[in-house]
Amino acid sequence: MRREIAAGKWGNGLASSGPSERRAAPGPLLAAFLEKRENLVLFLAARVRSMATAEDLVQDLYLKIAAMPADAAVQAPTALLYRMASNLLVDHVRSDQRASRRNAQWRMDTRVTLGGVDVVSEPAADEALMEKDRARLLAQAVADLPPQMGRAFRLHKLEGRSQAQTAELMGISQKMVEQHIAVAMRRLAERFRS
Repeated sequence: MRREIAAGKWGNGLASSGPSERRAAPGPLLAAFLEKRENLVLFLAARVRSMATAEDLVQDLYLKIAAMPADAAVQAPTALLYRMASNLLVDHVRSDQRASRRNAQWRMDTRVTLGGVDVVSEPAADEALMEKDRARLLAQAVADLPPQMGRAFRLHKLEGRSQAQTAELMGISQKMVEQHIAVAMRRLAERFRS
């Protein structure tokens, strides 16, 4: 099909919507593009070392050419094509460099490194699952404590309040809070040992 397009059999590369519709002949730049398309792909592929990226760049080049008026005066269409392709290549390289710098900065801002190697701060999946299971068991064990003892433990150990604050909130003495927490710790330790 590419040869048919290059030979001008398909006009400007767009399919006709009907037998009576007539397409204008492609401009000199589009005709040169259709003739040199494969050479342009190879030209760009040699520089970006990726056939897929080269194809994308040639597609972008086609879109730029198709947007130009067909009757645009072009002295040297082949030279203009290669200049436009080179400019697209420069834009592509600059864009990749900006993306690399942005990603590197993001990594520096969000990751911890040790000797230039990323240190993963998230636990492994199996460890996370075990930790979640332990948290569920602890929550159940705290819920099974007597109400006053459980409340004292939650306020002091889980919410981080001082013993004085806990005593004030519960309306009991600080010594009673100490006793509730000590007994709760013993019961929880016994429960998790078994």
